[in-house]
Amino acid sequence: MKPSTNPAQTLAQAMAQLPLIAILRGLTPAEAPAMGESLVSSGFAIIEVPLNSPEPFKSIAALTQQFPQTLIGAGTVLNAQQVKDVFAAGGRLVVAPNFNPAVVAQALALNMVVLPGVATPTEAFAALDAGAHGLKLFPAEMISPATVKAMRAVLPKAAALMPVGGITPDNMAAYIAAGASGFGLGSALYAPGRSAELVHEKAAAFVRAWQGSQASS
Repeated sequence: MKPSTNPAQTLAQAMAQLPLIAILRGLTPAEAPAMGESLVSSGFAIIEVPLNSPEPFKSIAALTQQFPQTLIGAGTVLNAQQVKDVFAAGGRLVVAPNFNPAVVAQALALNMVVLPGVATPTEAFAALDAGAHGLKLFPAEMISPATVKAMRAVLPKAAALMPVGGITPDNMAAYIAAGASGFGLGSALYAPGRSAELVHEKAAAFVRAWQGSQASS
């Protein structure tokens, strides 16, 4: 399937395939091809390289060239210039730990998918009003399933809510039942030094957990 040029449709297509974001914090450019293959072959459609990784723009460029059908971009994007740098590297996704209106505006200007980080309803509504395509609920360690349920009750039904932080295959079901749309997966999926084979195994476990939750809902 050719990626849509509309960022909202691009995100919807990727989420429909698998609403799990692989967060590759610490990835090196040399690792990127093998790690990308491990994830894409497991069904992942969204990959994020945090900007506090070694040479992140080189990794993003390598991944986007190898996997043009996958939604790839950066995390820990903190200012508008970094959004431009991600775009120049070929990335189409901007993820942030916080809501910075300038980051959202720059991403929208470049037709990129943008998922700012929020932890409260006030931040969530502000981010959506600014044009965010979805919301990173961060850190999920302080946002319980009960909190997600309360936020889901008042936020627009179409808003994608993605808990990030401490997510494992074992705790996904409670968040899904509360209304989570998907997840960002960090060290439980990838950590520096972890082999592509092991990441493939962990990716498969997350996919099974997601599919199992859908089958039981």
